[in-house]
Amino acid sequence: MISAADVKTLREITGAGMMDCKKALQEADGDMEKAQELLREKGLAAAAKKAGRIAAEGVVESYIAEDGKTGALVEVNCETDFVANTPEFKEFVKDIARHVAEKEPAFVSEEEAGPGASKETILLEQPFAGNSEMTVQELVSEKVGKIGEKISVRRFTRFGPEDDGKTQVIDSYIHGGGKIGVMVEVECDSDAAASTPEFKQFVRDLAMHIAATNPMYLGEEDIDPAVIEKEREILTVQAQNEGKPENIIGKMVDGRIKKFKKEICLVDQPFVKDPDITIQEFVNNQSKKSGEDVSIRRFVRYEMGEGLEKRKDDFAQEVAAQAGK
Repeated sequence: MISAADVKTLREITGAGMMDCKKALQEADGDMEKAQELLREKGLAAAAKKAGRIAAEGVVESYIAEDGKTGALVEVNCETDFVANTPEFKEFVKDIARHVAEKEPAFVSEEEAGPGASKETILLEQPFAGNSEMTVQELVSEKVGKIGEKISVRRFTRFGPEDDGKTQVIDSYIHGGGKIGVMVEVECDSDAAASTPEFKQFVRDLAMHIAATNPMYLGEEDIDPAVIEKEREILTVQAQNEGKPENIIGKMVDGRIKKFKKEICLVDQPFVKDPDITIQEFVNNQSKKSGEDVSIRRFVRYEMGEGLEKRKDDFAQEVAAQAGK
């Protein structure tokens, strides 16, 4: 019987995952040294040694099912841009995106899920869709051993079909080799309209627009009231600093808030390929062409590494650091 205390001890020694440590101890019949050797042989202990490194490079990738009704957008991080641009890493990220689309996880990790979450809902704990004999975490650890860098699955979004009487069409756009990724879902009335080349290009154009303009919300009704309140506070102070009379500041701020809403809402933005029309007008034009009710259901945009701490050392410093060891 493998005790929880032994698993905890092995994890503290190697830094490997709890399940990996438990499996290693079971395979080693409880022998702590043998379990450590097994973890090193599998590359899991080596992966743990890299856990403290900063992984702020990487790739945003998508997977869209052939029928266009299910899709996933993921960001996977590594340490260097060199690794991020290798075919092996990009294919690995694509595999993760496909897994997310097919297996419908709700969380990346146990830490994100919190206490009581089912392992079936946790991406890293799920059996990998491409090889059910290993979990996604084991696949990540295997790649760490081969590539030699810390790798982390940072986030994902999955879109799937909804039974609301509408036809959903999902498409994605990846820009700059994975630096920016967008996934958008559009609804219409029938599969016949959705399957036309013109409609597919319409959805792709929407994804490209979102990549270029980075809207925060679909429409005004989706805006978080706290965002507007904060912007109102900032604009009020700006107007006061400009020396504007108190009796007109309110109207000035109202006008600027109206402009702010249009800038951050997708449907109100000027279409990048035709700035004379808004995205809503672009959608309305597509409705007229197809003779069906067309609407944007939702979208997501990832910019690789946004909000992550970047490595502060450069190549010369890295060489110097290695020479000093």
